[in-house]
Amino acid sequence: MGRKAAADGPFTQIWKFFSSVKLTVVLLLTLAVTSIFGTLIPQMGNPAQYVAKYGEFLYRLFSLLNLFDMYHSWWFRLLIMLLTANIVVCSIDRLSSLWKIVFTKKPRFNPKQFHKVPTQVDFKMDAPLEKVRDTYASYLAKAFHYSRVEPSGKGVCIYAEKGRWTRLGVYIVHLSVVLLLVGGLIGSLFGFEGFVNIGEGDTVDHIRLRPGNQVQALGFSIRCDDFDVSFYDSGAPKEYRSTLTILEDGKKVLTRDIIVNRPLRYRGINIFQASYGTLPSNSVKLRFTDRASGMVYQVRAVIGKPVALPENRGTLVINRYNPSSEFRGHPIGEAFEATLKIKGKPDQEILLPLRFPSFDKMRRGDLVIAVAGFDQRYYTGLQVTRDPGVPVVYAGFIIMIAGCFITFFLCHERVCVELVPAGDKTRVTVMGTSNKNKFGMRRKVAHLGEKLSRLKT
Repeated sequence: MGRKAAADGPFTQIWKFFSSVKLTVVLLLTLAVTSIFGTLIPQMGNPAQYVAKYGEFLYRLFSLLNLFDMYHSWWFRLLIMLLTANIVVCSIDRLSSLWKIVFTKKPRFNPKQFHKVPTQVDFKMDAPLEKVRDTYASYLAKAFHYSRVEPSGKGVCIYAEKGRWTRLGVYIVHLSVVLLLVGGLIGSLFGFEGFVNIGEGDTVDHIRLRPGNQVQALGFSIRCDDFDVSFYDSGAPKEYRSTLTILEDGKKVLTRDIIVNRPLRYRGINIFQASYGTLPSNSVKLRFTDRASGMVYQVRAVIGKPVALPENRGTLVINRYNPSSEFRGHPIGEAFEATLKIKGKPDQEILLPLRFPSFDKMRRGDLVIAVAGFDQRYYTGLQVTRDPGVPVVYAGFIIMIAGCFITFFLCHERVCVELVPAGDKTRVTVMGTSNKNKFGMRRKVAHLGEKLSRLKT
């Protein structure tokens, strides 16, 4: 046994390994089991959420095994490569014998194979054998792709066949599976998936990748010209729409509206509407009310820049916008955080909630400060993906449909029409076989016999 393995050589051993059907079963089972993990474990999520859900130990173990981004892990790609090589080698290994059948110029016909067929059609023609032979040979040559006449012990046999190429249907299916696997590998190796938030009027030329939060340049720029959102009566968002402009070297290339499930595609990159939110306004309209005189003053303040208080009492600086502020542990919603600088007094940090315009009265200052209005600005959250393997996958699906149709609905048909002289008449026996759909072939033999019996000689 050892001498035989040594004589085979390493290449033969590798070929035998990859041509094994057992390897196919093992790889398919492994992919099925690992895909269950990929379904049960959320992919490309937040590490903090993983730690909270699985604990520190399982988080480290799953991270080591790349289970949080399983479909981009080295071992999953290796399984796909092994399965692809296995299918290719198995197909080549079993194709050689079939190749001789499909592409031979002069196929072999075995008379005994036809005589074993249970369904045969027998009848007699009122014409000598030579005339019947010429008429039938001409008819079968037109009805089938290949035919020939051979002498038999008692008379002649006319052999005909069609659909030899349909035996390749299973290999067409194999090719489609290979294309699907290769397309998936191409997308895994050379594609990306990321996200970006763009405020109205802003422009970006890069995204953040998932996972890892790495920066990925797009090669062009995306500008959000406008964002609109509509709501149901319950307050839930009904539809949100972004107007995006693609820029190349600062020049406008195209402008298009996108909504959920209707992305923008450009240069092989898909841009999906994923989320939205609000951004702090750059300016705020403030209302100052003098507690003593009741005088009201309105001033436009720019965030980060000091604005003078009425009657030169000091300055106020709006520091930031907070969409979910709290006061003494209680949520008060959207609010601006500001620093109040009054002459002769220490600086004070104050809150200016949007929902409670009289909130500042609790400070008991000479001026009651409130937000009179501000321009709310939205941002659009975009999911950006690139998968160069998609055309290969589409081709695989189309070829698979064609291969399945050939495999299940077409067959290799072979017929034998035996002519034996019977006095001044000719006895005709019609027989046929196929590599599949035996019942259908019986009906075709009966139909062919009926056609031949009606031909005029």
